Order: sequence, then C-alpha cells, then structure tokens
Amino acid sequence: MSALPLQVLAPAKINLGLWVGAKREDGRHELVSVMQSISLADELTLEEAPRDAAGDEVMCPGVAGPPSDNLAARALAAFRAAASWDAPPLRLRIDKRIPVAAGLGGGSADAAAALRLAAGASGLGHEWLLELASELGADIPAQVRPGRWLATGTGERLEALPDAVSPVGVLVLPVAAELSTAAVYAELDRLAAIRSEAFLRERRRVLHAALDLGMSLPADGELLHNDLQEAALSLCPAIAAALDEARDAGADVAFVSGSGPTVVGLFGRANGLAATGRAAADLEGRIPAPVVATAVGADFAAVSGLSIGNN
Repeated sequence: MSALPLQVLAPAKINLGLWVGAKREDGRHELVSVMQSISLADELTLEEAPRDAAGDEVMCPGVAGPPSDNLAARALAAFRAAASWDAPPLRLRIDKRIPVAAGLGGGSADAAAALRLAAGASGLGHEWLLELASELGADIPAQVRPGRWLATGTGERLEALPDAVSPVGVLVLPVAAELSTAAVYAELDRLAAIRSEAFLRERRRVLHAALDLGMSLPADGELLHNDLQEAALSLCPAIAAALDEARDAGADVAFVSGSGPTVVGLFGRANGLAATGRAAADLEGRIPAPVVATAVGADFAAVSGLSIGNN
C-alpha cells in the first residue's frame, strides 16, 4: 500500500449541452452531453483510521445525513470489494466546497475522487475504474479522469474531447434551494419533453464536430441547450432570477447546470477569465455568493502525497 495520507481535488462538472431521451428499463434515461470539469472542487484526504476503528470511516463536515450514505463511502466500499483489497481501516475526509444537490455533480465528483485515492493507495492502477464507476452512478465515469468528455448512453459511454485551447470563464451562481435529480427527471417525463434516438445520434455527431479541435465553446450557442432546464424551472421558479443575473452580468450564454438549481454563465472570449471576475464583482453581496471558476483537465485532480506536517 502506498504511503498515506493522500489527497486529491474533486472538481465539479457542468454540462456543455444536455439532451435527454427515453427512460430505460433500469430507470435511467438515455442522454447526450459534454461533461466539463471546472475548478470549483471539493478536497478529499485518505489516511489511516484510528487503531480502534471497526472499518473505514467517512467524514464530511457540514453535510447532513449519515456518512455511510455518502456516495464516496459507497465508492470506497465498492473498490475494496471489486479489488479484494484488504488494507487496514481507512479514514476518508471530504472538505465540501461544491454546493449539495445543486446540479454540479458534487457527490459524483467525490465518489470518483475516492476511487482515484483508493487506486493510488492500493497501487492497483486506474485502468479498470470506469467500469466500477458506471455501476455507482451515471455521472461518475466522466469524473474518474476529470476533463472534457462526450457522454452517451446514460453517461457511461465516454469519448474524450481535447481540453479547451484557451481558458473558459465560468460564473457559478448558486440558488438557495436543493433539487433532487430524480425529481427533475420525473418532471421532465411529466412534461413529455423526450428526444428520439435519431435526434440524440445527431446531437452526438454535431457536438463532437464542434469541440474536437479544442474550441473553448461551440460556435453555435444552441448546442449549449439543457433539456432539464424547463423541468428545473418548473420545480424551482427562483432559478429564473439567477438566469437573468448571469445574462445581465455579460455572460455569453447562461443555463441551468445539470438538474439544477445552480445557474452557470460562460465567458468564452479571449478575456473570458477577467470578464468572469468583473461579473462576480458586480454581484458582490449576492447570497449565495457567486463563484469564479474555469475549465480544468485531469492534471488538476491528480492524487498527491500529503506530508504529516500539512495534514
């Protein structure tokens, strides 16, 4: 086993376009989306548990609910089972920065990061983690190796896309509410806003062509559409004000992130990062506070050793 403690960042994700198809027999929906990791990130630390620990422990300060229900705890347990890894009890600490139930994939990011930590600690490598991740949740495979991925199926079929050649400014506007992903998909089903298989195939082709050369954002802003936005707005009307704030702040495009309620404004021009910072400054005093982020790749979320003095 590698020397502990180990530490890793778990970046949030946004969807650069999200189209949803029919529900499968397993209850998941077919989709086409580009999943992009951003610099807003939780921080996870894996260390030895106290000597009297009966098993692995997960600590997530400030988050309600039993730690055992945490998706990262499930990921660590699944890794042990799949790898027959019998290391002594471990403690996984999650310092949350990504809002909970906000459409930013924070729980999935933590689970993917837990898998990276376990692979690093065990020395068993990362090659087989995607299959394990797909069994834990639809958003997790694209976050095992953060970056930019074209996702199809229910999110488990991935095609790597090159990172953006130039920086993308991301203005994150949290909304003081939580939305269940399951509830938003149920509302989408109620609204009968479901895409055909042929439409999803065409979206996949067009999205791939638009981003396969490292473009910061698609030239056609219509490709940044989110099928879940109408359903999220139906359940949480407060989202509308956040969309207006992002547009008024000068974002090139604004949309609901994933299943919401968080709103994202993108600034893809040459001065995008500076413009994002100015937009956040103009929203000083907003509650919840805006967050300035940028698109990131796999290097941002690499596992690293942590000296005891820094722990």
